[in-house]
Order: sequence, then C-alpha cells, then structure tokens
Amino acid sequence: MAPMTSSVTPSSWQDFRTAEPAFAATVQQRFQQYRHHVLATLRVDGSPRVTGLEVNFRMDTLWFGMMPNSRKALDLRRDPRFAIQANPGPDAEMADGDIRVSGRAVEITDDAVRARFVEEVTPPEPFLLFRADPTEVVRTGIDDEDIVVQLWRPGHPLRTLRRKGDESPVRES
Repeated sequence: MAPMTSSVTPSSWQDFRTAEPAFAATVQQRFQQYRHHVLATLRVDGSPRVTGLEVNFRMDTLWFGMMPNSRKALDLRRDPRFAIQANPGPDAEMADGDIRVSGRAVEITDDAVRARFVEEVTPPEPFLLFRADPTEVVRTGIDDEDIVVQLWRPGHPLRTLRRKGDESPVRES
C-alpha cells in the first residue's frame, strides 16, 4: 500500500516560532515539563504505532533522537508522518492543556549538524536524529465552561475555537 499524502506542506519549527511566538513558547514549555512523551508513527500496513520518546528543542528545531533499527525509526524512514503528544502529567487536570504536534520527520545525516547536536545533548551512541517539521500544532484546554482548541497550520494564522461540553455550535474567537 502506498503512503497517503497530505495536502499540508510542512514547515520548520523556526517558521512556527516566527509565525506564532507566544503559542510556540507555550507548546515548547509544555513539552519541557516532562521528559517522556508519546510518538505515533505508521506501520507498514498503515496501522498506528505508539511509543515513548524524548524530544529536544535546540537550534530552533524540534528533534527526535532514537536507536537505529528501532521500530519507530524504521517507520519514520519509510513514512515520515508522525504525531507526538506531550506527556499529560500525573493527574487529570492538565492545567497547561493537551499539546499535540503532527508533521513529517526528516532524518539528519549531515555530520556537522549531528556533531553540534551531540555537543549539546550527549545522546547515547549510536543514534538516529530526526528533525520534526510541523504540519499542525494543537493545544486543547479548558477555560471556565469552554473547551478551547488552538490550532496552527503552516501558512495560516493561529485559530482559537471554543465550544461547550454539549451540542452547542463551535465559536471562533
């Protein structure tokens, strides 16, 4: 089965930060609250695979490092689409919201970039390094009685959607 294609062109993390600096800072801060997060990749048959992963924000980039020949690395090499969800934390409150980033992972083989990453992070060797280029960034939270969804896609302004927890229509603010 051929991989499905997306009509959304990925953007760099730096492009996202430039377009929406406050939202990007909120997203980054939320990911940095905990060390481990949940990555979704696509298996050969197209079904989802979820696995734990650490992320790094360095050099204006969102990075994924992983062991060679890990299932998630093989998935990303075959089909670069991913979604990663920030660790929700120890309780059900999620005061800082639920954060998800979807996009395409680009494997980095440039020795100079890898060397710079190693200087800053000192990952266990050997490792594969992927740059995460977002196609969508979403934050879902609660504000009083509203469910609030903030949504960014490359080339579009940040959208904020609000709805009640019932069948009321969605409002854009």
